[in-house]
Amino acid sequence: MAFMSSAPAKQQASLRPAAPGAGRPNFAAAQALAKQKAIEKKAKNYKLALGDLALFTQQLASLLNAGLPLVQCLEALQDQTENPYFRVIIRDVRADISSGNSFSAAVKLFPKAFPTLFISMVEAGEASGALAEILSKVAGYFESSVRLTKKVKSAMTYPIAVIGLAIALVNVLLIFVIPVFAAMFADFGSKLPAPTQFLIDLSNFLKHYFFVLAAGCYGLYWGIGKFVATPKGRRVKDQFLVKAPIFGNLIHKIALSRFCRTYATLIRSGVPILRTLEIVASASNKVQIEEACAEITKHVSQGGQVSEVLAANSFFPPMMKHMVKAGEATGNVDGMMNKIADFYDVECEATVSALTSLIEPLLIVFLGVVVGGIVMAMFLPIFQLGAVAGGLQK
Repeated sequence: MAFMSSAPAKQQASLRPAAPGAGRPNFAAAQALAKQKAIEKKAKNYKLALGDLALFTQQLASLLNAGLPLVQCLEALQDQTENPYFRVIIRDVRADISSGNSFSAAVKLFPKAFPTLFISMVEAGEASGALAEILSKVAGYFESSVRLTKKVKSAMTYPIAVIGLAIALVNVLLIFVIPVFAAMFADFGSKLPAPTQFLIDLSNFLKHYFFVLAAGCYGLYWGIGKFVATPKGRRVKDQFLVKAPIFGNLIHKIALSRFCRTYATLIRSGVPILRTLEIVASASNKVQIEEACAEITKHVSQGGQVSEVLAANSFFPPMMKHMVKAGEATGNVDGMMNKIADFYDVECEATVSALTSLIEPLLIVFLGVVVGGIVMAMFLPIFQLGAVAGGLQK
């Protein structure tokens, strides 16, 4: 009887509506898991911004100086890092160190996040037992690079924005405004002034072949990019940038400052000179410096001096050659290199300030000539309305 009485109760329970969400997969958890897997996959090839790397290095050096173990320092930095990809990188580096590997071996697994210079400096710090001190030097190097880069970018933002706005404005005038004037001038029945006719022809061309022109510009950009990726193209690009008007001098000084700062930081941290030259060449991103480093490496291996190669290379100014030679004579090459880098940093800041002051009036004149020229060309037939209409002057 008990069995028979319980059967209807079970049937009634099976007919009751299920609780909301019961028996369904947890889509929120699955979505979070998929997102975490995507972050971990991307973190393996994630390129860390130099500013974030500088902050991480400075904080790590400070924690190490406070006496905390390396694993505990990385755990603290992992918790406070907002970048999800970098958080995964720090987690994996910490786990690798906890399993018995060295810090330098752990960061080598993420070559895009940690540049060669950082890895070599960590190796030097581990070998000398002064990891915190060397990381402080690396942080100072990264911070000076970030500071200089920000100043150059901030100086370039205004002219690039103005030139882009001018190009957009001119295209709007040519494609949408000038055709209205062209239709009005067509009723005059007379030959238009040459500037006006040129703008009308250009407007018709852009109106009918704008996408062809855009595709051609993209193809040219793609072709130049492919050419620059070749060794010959890279050489042409670097030589052009250094000799370019207005900005060439600034680019040259930035390259010299980076060369001296990197060299001094590595040598002062105890990195062997041949390894230093290899890292300096890869960090320079300039063909001229890469070739000079290869030549210095060969010359130093044969017992020569760095200043002897610099003296024979026109890329390096005489002042730098003499200071490096003085540093070799006193056994203070890294100190002299640091002074040269400080000098060129100041020169770069002065050049950026001068360019900013010069670019503003040049852009105003440029906009005035372009936009004013278009307006004058379109109103020129109206000013000469009697002659263009062909009825008042014979």
